[in-house]
Amino acid sequence: MPSRLPLNTLPVFRVVAELQNLRAAGERLHLTHSAISQQIRHLEEQLGFALFDRQGRRLRLNAAGAALLRGVTPALAQLDESALAAAAAAQEGALRLRVSVLPSFAQRWLLPRMARWRQRHPDISLEIEASQNLVDLQREDFHAALRYGEGLWPGVVSEPLFQVPMRLVVVASPATARRLAGAAPARIVTEPLLGERALWEAWFQACGVAARVTPVAVFNDAGLLLQAAEQGLGLALARELLAADALRDGRLLRLFPMSIPYEERYTYHLVCRPALQDWPPLAALRLWLREEIALARAELAANAGKPAQKKGPSGP
Repeated sequence: MPSRLPLNTLPVFRVVAELQNLRAAGERLHLTHSAISQQIRHLEEQLGFALFDRQGRRLRLNAAGAALLRGVTPALAQLDESALAAAAAAQEGALRLRVSVLPSFAQRWLLPRMARWRQRHPDISLEIEASQNLVDLQREDFHAALRYGEGLWPGVVSEPLFQVPMRLVVVASPATARRLAGAAPARIVTEPLLGERALWEAWFQACGVAARVTPVAVFNDAGLLLQAAEQGLGLALARELLAADALRDGRLLRLFPMSIPYEERYTYHLVCRPALQDWPPLAALRLWLREEIALARAELAANAGKPAQKKGPSGP
């Protein structure tokens, strides 16, 4: 048994162990099939035992290989994170902060505030990639992500941006809202409703109305739901925070004071790689997000008591 492992072969071993295919490992690492095979052979020769069972061109991780992988994986991950933290600390000029964001949050909340971010931090380039996929921060080279859920994601540091659950409110276009101004909740059962049936029925139940509804459209993205409501396609039961700007600007109006919690265990989280938790650009993003969220909540509270008004006879 050698006193030291040949460290340069361990990243290759990790990828081969994961894929159990030399050609696929070569494609990921941008190395030739023979180079991958040579490094695995060198590692096995240094150790004095095989790590894979070979069946023709196929590889299968054996018990020894599995034991090595269990020890190597966290060590390599820590080395990767340390290198990332060192590279981040070494940046002196234009800083780059790459963040994965849900499309609805990016479109309806984050992008309208980007001008204020640039004014506050002109030296930090914020690169936004909108995706509904749960990205691997390390493998896909992201510094952080804004995710919605319980916060129980392995291998990352997760910080909730809210201490209270999201609230769902009924919103509509100005024309629709004024037409229905003053109506009781039971009145809107027959209106075109946008969103999930179960959520609408929970809202009606909270209002004391027993109703079975059939929404005219359901969306897998909250931003599309709000856009449909703005275009007058129906009433939306929407997350209040994502509707905040449209409510402030009058593109949407809130119909009723009643709201219900949405997935009480879930909230928005800022997620980052552990080595970057205290990185100054990420700390700046964290502080800015909290300040902007506080401002949005204050605006929502200020507008909460302004119900939609019927259009008067001399109105526009």
